[in-house]
Amino acid sequence: MERHDDELIHFEAQGADPLPPAAVEGHVGREGARIWYASYGAGPAVILLHGGLGHSGNWGYQVPALLQSGRRVVLIDSRGHGRSTRDARPYTYELMAADVLAVMDELRLEQAAFIGWSDGACIALTLAMTSPSRVEGVFFFACNMDPSGTLEFVATPVIDRCFSRHAKDYAALSATPDDFNAFVEAVSLMMRTEPNYQADDLGRIGVPVAIVLGEHDEFIKAEHAEYLARSIPDAQMIYLPGVSHFAPLQRPAQFNAAILSFLDGIR
Repeated sequence: MERHDDELIHFEAQGADPLPPAAVEGHVGREGARIWYASYGAGPAVILLHGGLGHSGNWGYQVPALLQSGRRVVLIDSRGHGRSTRDARPYTYELMAADVLAVMDELRLEQAAFIGWSDGACIALTLAMTSPSRVEGVFFFACNMDPSGTLEFVATPVIDRCFSRHAKDYAALSATPDDFNAFVEAVSLMMRTEPNYQADDLGRIGVPVAIVLGEHDEFIKAEHAEYLARSIPDAQMIYLPGVSHFAPLQRPAQFNAAILSFLDGIR
């Protein structure tokens, strides 16, 4: 039976499915931080970049599907998130994009496809602009590329359940388990003020891109997603029916089918 967790009741209680044992796991030191990574399987490389306040364990439903499709999967906890540390400087997407390159260098990965969710999508598209030779393609799910692309925040039970899970996971994984409130404040400041890319910047992206949005996304304007798809050369626009900002957790089979179709198309 296909898993549905539209209200994130299971996710709040138990999180996503546990990750399988990694073939390689460690930290790479960069710019005052220790960035956690793990690599699974073999084949064409796919890097999964999680959303803000989350961590790589949120991809628990995606990793097995990608491994079964014959791909190598690399997970990275963004600086200050999950098992990665940070220094006192403000968060920026460019800083976190450079962290990803450091992990790729550590793993001797010349190029990878990227599946980015929310903040992770922004990091991936930043890499497509700044380091296109390292990026095979970007599946850009549920993110904006300038502050005008976000909806006014409205708390919902689904958002509250996700936030509750993030708080529990931060306490369990972080090297600074008591600093969740400061962490949220710092990440939220970045989200309010970044990114700030213009149509001209987007027009210079030369890798395959899919702009993907859930039908009921709580944070991203549909017209902004469509603007991104128009502004990025040859970008696809994909709507996922019946889901929201949390599609990878709500209906994993639907989300996985979309990412596998995208990856098959750029091989």
